[in-house]
Amino acid sequence: MGAGASIVDRTVAYFIHGRAGRTSHELLSHRERIEALFQIHAEYGAPELFASPDAFFAPPDPIDPRVFDVRELARSGGRVVDASWQSRFEPFLPSMREAYAAHSHNATVHTRLYAHDTPRPAVVLIHGYLGGHFRLEELVWPIRWLYRRGLDVAVVQLPFHGLRGEPSKPMSPPFPGADPRMTNEGFRQAIFDLRALVRWLRARGSREVGAMGMSLGGYTTSLLATVERDLAFAIPMIPLASIADVARDTGRLGTRKQQDEQHRALEAANFIVSPFARPSLVPSDRVLIVAADADKITPPAHAARLSHHFAADIVHIPGSHLVQIGVREAYRRIAAMLRAIDVMEPRESAAPDILPTPVAA
Repeated sequence: MGAGASIVDRTVAYFIHGRAGRTSHELLSHRERIEALFQIHAEYGAPELFASPDAFFAPPDPIDPRVFDVRELARSGGRVVDASWQSRFEPFLPSMREAYAAHSHNATVHTRLYAHDTPRPAVVLIHGYLGGHFRLEELVWPIRWLYRRGLDVAVVQLPFHGLRGEPSKPMSPPFPGADPRMTNEGFRQAIFDLRALVRWLRARGSREVGAMGMSLGGYTTSLLATVERDLAFAIPMIPLASIADVARDTGRLGTRKQQDEQHRALEAANFIVSPFARPSLVPSDRVLIVAADADKITPPAHAARLSHHFAADIVHIPGSHLVQIGVREAYRRIAAMLRAIDVMEPRESAAPDILPTPVAA
């Protein structure tokens, strides 16, 4: 079953990477590319930027989102609401500000909140690459299961995804992308917006707020756990851990002889936004990592690296990145951890409820 699931991963990965074509960065010679990456590392690599989480990841001001009713939640007294606000993010590099500002849709942050009649502990769900559309995320995540076990659930859209993306290029977001500067600025904005959301949820009454992310969202969750002190828990699922590893594994780092040097240079260029650049601010008993043994997009080695860095337990499922066979057991382990830290209500889950299903209107 796992082998069959991995075929789906390979097929989708081939489609995504194959249709992207070669970028301007990949058309550089090996030496030109190394020099360009070295320059980017110099721009983002000053030691003082690693002295504290806030040195590079500027803390956001409080937000006052516009909130719109979507629908009531049957028999619960709760509601689904959409919240949006203008991101006050400014790129770190002045040279990136004009290009970044040209993406006008990206300036507005969008979140869908599944809220009880009175605020409860909350979980922020962070989607993967090309995700973020709310109806799709309702099918990907076990929102009903989380909600019924006493959590408010917030689904957030990452920069350049969902409503924040360019309508004319929905399958080609510039973040994360071939330009490491855009990747760095995109993660910096993602953390800026997520910190604002965490603080807003706490201000509206959630005593604790944690994050759970898949794939690219797993990377973002891991990074957030090294920056946001008020994060109650972190659950990276089938996580990405290294941009450079994916570039190498998809054949985008030159010839075999050139790969090692380019890999090291790309790791250095993106290290400012690496989950490994800073220690975790979330205690290890509040971190749980989920790996899929047949994953061909972010193989289990990514999860293993994160598990080591966070000194956190790892749950293995036999499925793949996209065909998540065995995910029920992972959610049972997640529930056990959340109950142990007094975030989720002490209630045993029913197996049919554990599967990702949209919240009924």
